Amino acid sequence: MQKSSPRGGSFFRTVMKQAALSAVPFLVGGGYAMKRHTGLARPARDLDLFLTPADVDGMLRHFASLGYEVELTFPHWLGKIYMKRSYVDVIFSSGNGLVTVDPTWFEHAIEDLVLGQPVKICPAEEMIWSKAFIMERERYDGADVNHLLLARGRELDWDRLLMRFHSYPLVLLSHLTLFLFVYPAQSNLIPERVWTQLLDRLDEERRNAKEAGLVCRGPLLSRSQYLDALERGYPDPRLKPEGNMRRRDVDIWTKAAVQENQG
Repeated sequence: MQKSSPRGGSFFRTVMKQAALSAVPFLVGGGYAMKRHTGLARPARDLDLFLTPADVDGMLRHFASLGYEVELTFPHWLGKIYMKRSYVDVIFSSGNGLVTVDPTWFEHAIEDLVLGQPVKICPAEEMIWSKAFIMERERYDGADVNHLLLARGRELDWDRLLMRFHSYPLVLLSHLTLFLFVYPAQSNLIPERVWTQLLDRLDEERRNAKEAGLVCRGPLLSRSQYLDALERGYPDPRLKPEGNMRRRDVDIWTKAAVQENQG
């Protein structure tokens, strides 16, 4: 049976306290971070802890020693902490293998109080980076990106955000274009130099498109909606040399997507 997240915050509160006692550095993301950055008071139905890959084993071992069930659900990006039917996500990368948590996340994190526990919250820039690639049929995080841009646009570290999207600037440009569509009166939140740089990259990508060869980067946006392209011989961009994932991790991630779609 699929384990579900808790309705109340007592489990989250306990996990937060125990995570702080573990001495393993972590950040809080998800709904709690969205509320801190944007003020949106939507119900927080889950708790996401963000760690560097090097710290995941230590955190999971800490909770296992306390009697919690733990698992490395997807070895390339996600673990879980369970207590009966409740769980907390332990995130150290992204489903596509691109958005790995590194020390920079912690350097730019902001302090807050979540469920009575002093914690650090994921930076807005890295939240935009991670959410920008989530374009599944059943989940699209573009609205969250728009909310973050609207609330934090004036104070964003745009140079760091551009650096995060250095390899895939068109993904960021697509979100900024949608932001312009949704919030035209707030277009001044995006600096002119950002538009210039991204539009220059668009021209460059367009000019070089014919020499790109057989490419479908759809799997970087959805683990299931572009499987037909891979079956027709397109190289998987999640694998080296372009991506960071191993074939085994791709197979596990894809199998889970197929099972969910069938279920």
